[in-house]
Amino acid sequence: MLPTQSHVQAAAVSEAIEMSREKVAMTLGCDPFEVVFTSGGTEANNLAMLGFDVDQAGSGHPHSLVSAVETDAVVAVAIELQRRGWEIETVPCDEDGLIDADDIAGRIRPETKLVCVQLANPVLGTIQPIREVADCCHNHGVRLHCDATAAVGKIPMNVASLRVDTLAVSGHKMYGPKGCGALFVRRGLELSPVIFGEDREMGLRGGDENVPGIVGLGAAAHLTGRCVSEAEITLADLRQRLIDGLRSTLGDDVSVLAETTDGLPNTVAIEFPGDAKRIQKAARELVVATAQSNTPPDEITRVLRAAGRSDKQVGRVIRFSAGWTTSREQIDRAVSALADASECLSR
Repeated sequence: MLPTQSHVQAAAVSEAIEMSREKVAMTLGCDPFEVVFTSGGTEANNLAMLGFDVDQAGSGHPHSLVSAVETDAVVAVAIELQRRGWEIETVPCDEDGLIDADDIAGRIRPETKLVCVQLANPVLGTIQPIREVADCCHNHGVRLHCDATAAVGKIPMNVASLRVDTLAVSGHKMYGPKGCGALFVRRGLELSPVIFGEDREMGLRGGDENVPGIVGLGAAAHLTGRCVSEAEITLADLRQRLIDGLRSTLGDDVSVLAETTDGLPNTVAIEFPGDAKRIQKAARELVVATAQSNTPPDEITRVLRAAGRSDKQVGRVIRFSAGWTTSREQIDRAVSALADASECLSR
């Protein structure tokens, strides 16, 4: 069923899509016509970055600043832009994964056309000073793209306050269906499609709409808008319960990364005294994330290295992420399992 067809059922489909667009817009704090539905956060990042192509950027070699802790989706697109003639410069972070807006200001030059800084890092949980970065970019006439896939559903947000030009959202990161996402595109901003076919989504995306995915994303956005403030408090309590529990059992043997900076309420990366993979394996019931030893480095390894950790330290880090359905009892069981595994391996 296509929403463009001229019968009653098609009209109902079209109405459902537009209702979902309104719900996503309400969650992001923007107008519905500034929301473009995509197949997920990856496509949203691709559209925001590749849609601002070399021809639009002007002659010569356009310059782009990309933070060192971006997700793989943004890094991969930056590599593609480089292949197309862009000069890509990596912006370093401090030991907490934090980007300095003044550092970005000092790196902007006449050829700079695009800056990419995520809203929150999914490994360290660090929340970036996006408003300061946006003010800096706009003072120089530079476009700012923000990957917010790790932050939506965890913290309240408003794109008008953030002043970003484009912002990527992933459906399943906010308890919606996989295979659907959205891109906020500030009114008046010019983008070119990266997927071609029958025009959809205000000419920015070719092909038929994923109607079930869009409707599911709208429902998730509606729940997020209603519950995110309360969920933020609950998640922060669970995160602190995990930290306190591990410290009470393992003492100074555990180190919380990026603890002193503003961070996501549900995400924490902790360095243990022993090998993270062995601890994870010993604590069989836990579903957690550790760095991989593949080449090129996985996202966790890349982010931790960017934050100044040695390979030995990287191998000791476990990242934890609580969700809306996580209970205090689950946190306590995780603490017990990790403490037992760590003590067993240290014997």
